[in-house]
Amino acid sequence: MSMYGRDPWGGSLEIAADSATDDDRSRNLHDFDRAALSRPLDETQQSWLLGPGEQKKKRYVDLGCIIVSRKIFLWTVGVILGVGLLAGFISLIVKTVPRHHHRPPPPDNYTLALQKALMFFNAQRSGKLPKHNNVSWRGNSCVNDGKSDSSTIFKDLAGGYYDAGDAIKFNFPQSFAMTMLSWSVIEYSAKYEAAGELNHVKEIIKWGTDYFLKTFNSTADTIDRIVAQVGQGDTSGGPTPNDHYCWMRPEDIDYDRPVTECHSCSDLAAEMAAALASASIVFKDNKAYSQKLVHGAKALYKFSRDQRGRYSAGNEAATFYNSTSYWDEFVWGAAWMYYATGNASYLQLATTPGLAKHAGAFWGGPYYGVLNWDNKLPGAQVLLSRLRLFLSPGYPYEEILKTFHNQTSIFMCSFLPYFTTFNRTRGGMIQLNHGAPQPLQYVVNAAFLATLFSDYMRAADTPGWYCGPHFYSTDNLREFAQTQMDYILGRNPQKMSYVVGFGNHYPKHVHHRGASIPKTKIKYNCKGGWKWRDSKKPNPNTVIGAMVAGPDRHDGFHDVRSNYNYTEPTLAGNAGLVAALVALSGGADMEIDKNTIFSAVPPMFPTPPPPPAPWRP
Repeated sequence: MSMYGRDPWGGSLEIAADSATDDDRSRNLHDFDRAALSRPLDETQQSWLLGPGEQKKKRYVDLGCIIVSRKIFLWTVGVILGVGLLAGFISLIVKTVPRHHHRPPPPDNYTLALQKALMFFNAQRSGKLPKHNNVSWRGNSCVNDGKSDSSTIFKDLAGGYYDAGDAIKFNFPQSFAMTMLSWSVIEYSAKYEAAGELNHVKEIIKWGTDYFLKTFNSTADTIDRIVAQVGQGDTSGGPTPNDHYCWMRPEDIDYDRPVTECHSCSDLAAEMAAALASASIVFKDNKAYSQKLVHGAKALYKFSRDQRGRYSAGNEAATFYNSTSYWDEFVWGAAWMYYATGNASYLQLATTPGLAKHAGAFWGGPYYGVLNWDNKLPGAQVLLSRLRLFLSPGYPYEEILKTFHNQTSIFMCSFLPYFTTFNRTRGGMIQLNHGAPQPLQYVVNAAFLATLFSDYMRAADTPGWYCGPHFYSTDNLREFAQTQMDYILGRNPQKMSYVVGFGNHYPKHVHHRGASIPKTKIKYNCKGGWKWRDSKKPNPNTVIGAMVAGPDRHDGFHDVRSNYNYTEPTLAGNAGLVAALVALSGGADMEIDKNTIFSAVPPMFPTPPPPPAPWRP
């Protein structure tokens, strides 16, 4: 018996009985081999022949989240490393190959002079000086101001600034100086930053406002008195030691320094309000301090309106800084109060025609348009023209704002050399005080206003303005400012810079007590310092950045220490100098800051109502 099956190698399979011989089996196997070789083997058949031990295994890498072929993994890592090395090599080449850097242009003369002009305020500081004051010949002085006068309730009056070459602190011109500095920072903070002086000028302003906050009850809503002056300069009463009779370093002062208070001083209070209000905008990022300044400004302006009177009436201030009116301070202070608070009641005051009329806005005069420590009207007119140019508030302010704008245009015309409102010296200096001594303080203020107004027009896309039938470009105003500032910086018949420390030729006998007496261990008493006052030698200390009073109407200048009409610097004068220099620095490409001054001002018009809901059938 036999069984037939399928041959796995392709032939028939016969299973014979056990009786098959060995020869038969051998013959059959030989036939099987030939049959197998006669046909190709498929993959399964090959695996049977090769067996499991000879199959090639693939290798893998377990990356945790994914399993990849080891070959692909190595290639990927290699490519990443290669790219990294190539990038590093390229970076190394770029860093090591020398490059030609385009150096920034050197600072212009206005920027260089600005950096020096600010140093004058460091030299004028009173009280305990900060470590970084950077005036080697100055030290702590008059730290007991207020304590030595039993008649005043204000016992801590240390700080603030000495007015000029003496050691008196006159709050009226000092507050005007701080207002001017704050105004220049608000308009030109980018230029201060470019000059590396923004923090410096802010420190200078804060030194002044910190002192002002001591001169009245700054925590109260209503006040009844403020400090007008610390120190005394009247020498008519005989040889009594005071700040004018004596010639001493402020650090050596040992005589009593009286405090002058006032109870009806609208001009002083409104100017101090302007100083604090403008500074509150400068320090708006320091919310607590800014609000403190605004609160004090509100109390001061309210006091100025409630207690009418001139601060200089009936006291020695009339000899040095006599105020002719308080109406201009009302307009000036109200404008700053509006910008600092956004309260429309201040704008209503600033635009009241009656105030402007009393301030002289409609009648002209020999000093019309001449900004100075006594006449703030030109500054107020420019400030309010700014409001019209950029916000255009419309009714009910438009009529008076348009009037202020026209008046500003008129006195800007008077600055140009084509008109004869003001004479000029042969050297080109405009005589804004009509040939009187100490002219430069008026010149720098006019240069500031002219540059600022031209920048307002440029920012408002206005190419110029009309003087009668003639049209003048904004460049004409800037050119006026530049010629006047160039005159001050040395382009004059004397070939002298009237800013101490700028250029090679500048006054060496400045009327300044601290600069004229050497800093040694020797302490000179009241009359002991007279020998330094009368010395023909140059000052042993250089009061860097001080702008002296200036030349006479014939361009003449006498570098004599005893003649203050030529050689004495002042806070108010230097504040105008700083403002004019920063306005001109860096060229005309850097524009004013149009918006910061309006930070607290609400929208001039009511918010429109929301649109109605969509109609549904």
